Amino acid sequence: MSDLHKTSEPFILFELGKTLYGIPSRLVQQMEMIDQITPVPKAPAFVEGVILSRGQVIPAMNLRVRFGFDQIAHDTRTRLIVVNTGGRTIGLIVDTAREFVSIPTEAIQPPPEKLSGLSGKYLAGIAKLGSRLILILEVQELLNFSEMEDHESLAGSVARN
Repeated sequence: MSDLHKTSEPFILFELGKTLYGIPSRLVQQMEMIDQITPVPKAPAFVEGVILSRGQVIPAMNLRVRFGFDQIAHDTRTRLIVVNTGGRTIGLIVDTAREFVSIPTEAIQPPPEKLSGLSGKYLAGIAKLGSRLILILEVQELLNFSEMEDHESLAGSVARN
């Protein structure tokens, strides 16, 4: 019997700092430039506010802040990647996003066991494409705000649509 499993999957690649990340394209609704973000009172620090995207109000999460990196000003390269997973729609603010690639499944390795804490749980795997390493994100974990107990009820109401 022949093996019918997928041999590759398409990903949207984006950058934070000098690191390259990937999100399965099946989770991405659209990518767009950052327009006006409306702040939300008492939101977690990584939620910059809400944004109107194609007639839908969605929360905008700054991945730099979510990952504990320094926040930088938005510029013409900054992108909002709108993802939908587990019944939630959210915009991910990234430094730049412009690549769409198909990554062979054999190129994706599980994250090293030594990665623990928040950074480790956000990773689904690490892909090697030529000379580049791509950190594949576990999008469902990004939207899990349970480690922020003080903001749990707000996060649930902001992130559910």
